Amino acid sequence: MRKLLTSLTAVSALLSSASFAYSGSSDVITIDDIPTIQSVAQSVISPSGDYVAFTRSIPRELYQDKDGSNYSNLFIVDAKGNERPFITGDVNIGSIQWSADGEFVYFTGKFKGDKFTTLYRIPTHGGERQAVLSLKDTSIARYQLSPNGKQIAILANPAKDKSEKKLKELGFKAEVYELGLKNRQLFITDLAVSEKPLSLEPVAIDTYVSDVNWSDDSKQLLVKTQPTALIDDQYMKSQWHLFNVANQQVTMSFATEGKLGVAEFSHDGKYIAIIGAQDKHDPATGRLYLAEADSGKITEWLPDFKGHVADIEWANKSNTLNFIANIGTKSVVATIKPGSNKYKSRVKAGKFIASSLSVSDSDKTLALRANTAKHPNEVFIVRGKNKTTRLTDSNPWLADKRFAKQETITFNAPDGTELDGVLVYPLDYKKGTRYPLIMSVHGGPESHDKDGWVTNYSRPGQMAAARGYAVLYPNYRGSTGKGVDYSKLGQNDYAGKEFDDLVTFKKHLVDMGLVDSDRVGITGGSYGGYASAWAATKLTEHFATSVMFVGVTNQLSKFGTTDISNEMHLVHARSYPWDKWQWYLERSPIYWAGQSKTPLLIMHGKDDPRVHPAQSMEMYRYMKVQGKDVRLVYYPGEGHGNRRVAAQYDYSLRLMRWMDNYLIEGKKEMPAYEIDHKAKMEAKKKAKKKAD
Repeated sequence: MRKLLTSLTAVSALLSSASFAYSGSSDVITIDDIPTIQSVAQSVISPSGDYVAFTRSIPRELYQDKDGSNYSNLFIVDAKGNERPFITGDVNIGSIQWSADGEFVYFTGKFKGDKFTTLYRIPTHGGERQAVLSLKDTSIARYQLSPNGKQIAILANPAKDKSEKKLKELGFKAEVYELGLKNRQLFITDLAVSEKPLSLEPVAIDTYVSDVNWSDDSKQLLVKTQPTALIDDQYMKSQWHLFNVANQQVTMSFATEGKLGVAEFSHDGKYIAIIGAQDKHDPATGRLYLAEADSGKITEWLPDFKGHVADIEWANKSNTLNFIANIGTKSVVATIKPGSNKYKSRVKAGKFIASSLSVSDSDKTLALRANTAKHPNEVFIVRGKNKTTRLTDSNPWLADKRFAKQETITFNAPDGTELDGVLVYPLDYKKGTRYPLIMSVHGGPESHDKDGWVTNYSRPGQMAAARGYAVLYPNYRGSTGKGVDYSKLGQNDYAGKEFDDLVTFKKHLVDMGLVDSDRVGITGGSYGGYASAWAATKLTEHFATSVMFVGVTNQLSKFGTTDISNEMHLVHARSYPWDKWQWYLERSPIYWAGQSKTPLLIMHGKDDPRVHPAQSMEMYRYMKVQGKDVRLVYYPGEGHGNRRVAAQYDYSLRLMRWMDNYLIEGKKEMPAYEIDHKAKMEAKKKAKKKAD
């Protein structure tokens, strides 16, 4: 009897905690806080190392601003953390770069009067933005300033034929699928302010140019190409080339296979560092290569590295490479020199989750973006004896919030495979009390969750912890962060041991005494959506409820409707559907829909090119016809993940209402399908009017 009373008391406490958090308590993170979270999107250090230019991603105001994605504003912060706004408001600033002398910050944008995206600059010591150059009848997609400040490399799509618009008006709108795509082109011109749009001749490269990077002497370019504009070609057929600027000729191509990331010249031009893949079956970039600029010889710089290299930046005074690597759920910032395959850590694992390296001309200051369990991405610098300093605070209100305990858990699956994940305990966790669990599964599967900021519109993290949930981000086998061999463990085994690991994670938390085995929900997007659908069908006895987002439900039709079928074959399935029809069918959640006892909420962007919205329709229909508890929500105008703040907020509300309904409130019927956005809008208007 005492045990039963303890359990009832725990349930009551959970309900009270959930209600308290949901009401908008000021000291916990709520659903209504998530759409207000700002973060640093880009950061670049000045040549002197005294300043960092950065853009901050700022959400639109719910129920007030017109529909759209976040705004991007430009700021500059000094090494003491003094921040100055430069271009703010309802604008979108992209591709920030410093001038060679540090007098200007260049950026792309589209302001009033601009027909296409234009290159701008703004003086760093005061003054208005100035249009530098624009292209005739097309937008600047990317650009790179030469180190000597005299030239600029521009990537842009060819201008549209003016007759196309007229013909569409006359009804000629036929589309030949995957044909007639236009290649992005490379243009090189002198860097000078031009009041009139330029009509430039593209460099004679007959493939799609996706990236460029200058040598320090401004005489050569690294040029990255792919056969066509198809995303599958970008993933699996990209290649880096050496390009002579004077004669505008490709002089060398680097022999790499599989997925390909960034590349950069060393200070003296002798070497090129490349982030690539081990082979064409490697699911992700993350191998570090060193190429010789004279011979083209390329070797793996960190062989058998049990992690994934994420970013690189050569020093400016020596042939030393700075890099960021993800190892397990942590990240490190380190240096390495040619001739050695041993690296030295500058920022050790556990300090923060780092990205976007940038190095001052003197090499004395390194800037980066980083997040931790208590804040999203901010600007940090590394100086002196590897001292790290945080320079920005995009969300000062987070200092007044209480955070639940968060940690990395590591253990072995029954077959000995090491598993890890990020666990967020319920806020005010009490040992001996069992809590409901939300398992939030990452996509990819060539990805992994890191022990940093884990809360956003589709991943409940600290917000759910404040409502009384434990939240787990499991890195199942096939995840990145542990080297190539580990990331290949899920290949040729769709929904096999990789998703069996999810049950192992659940059992581990139950055995810890943390989780109530009967109150476990699961959610995830893309491949995580596939996991959520599989959990609701094949693994139904283990999960009380599920929310699937842009997920795979039929492996046979998925192959025929995706934009990455080649990538699916090479780095995931390692076979084609026609090689084993029945196997593909049995690895599809629709095949197991009839046995499902798990209520399933499905949400999907209606314009998703990666996982066709029909995947969700199939799952819905298979379950609906068989009398299962299922609901389907489409988001018009959204793709493979919601980009607009209103769609994101609506998603968060539906996700948590579904979880609360089954895991906290213990209801058997599905919750209402309506969300009264009108009432929320009116309430916000009243609150604003009162505040004014």
